[in-house]
Amino acid sequence: QVQLVQSGGGLVQAGGSLRLSCVASGRTFSNVVVGWFRQAPEKDLEFVAAIIVAPFQLIAGNTYYADSVKGRFTISKDNPKNTVYLQMSSLKPDDTAVYYCASEIDHFNGYLKPSDYDYWGQGTQVTVSS
Repeated sequence: QVQLVQSGGGLVQAGGSLRLSCVASGRTFSNVVVGWFRQAPEKDLEFVAAIIVAPFQLIAGNTYYADSVKGRFTISKDNPKNTVYLQMSSLKPDDTAVYYCASEIDHFNGYLKPSDYDYWGQGTQVTVSS
């Protein structure tokens, strides 16, 4: 079992910044990928970013971003703290959504689809006002 606890989020004006945190506990040694997704009202869950947290040769630490956030969001990890961050800058009203972190354990099956992940955080609201 892996537990993911999120923090951060809130209300910010367009152009502002926020940082989300996702702290993992439990079988953290089994984590392979940690990703961030978001869901806006009446929309499907959308991939935002992912990072390889397992020490795989060649791809450890690799990061992946949705085109809509590339250049504005940065995903990073702090291994000793079992924490993954999502730094969000130049926020736009279209970024308004509930944000979820998720972890994929034991095997690398991909990172783009919600079904690739095994455990999910509780979600946190991000609201960007115009």
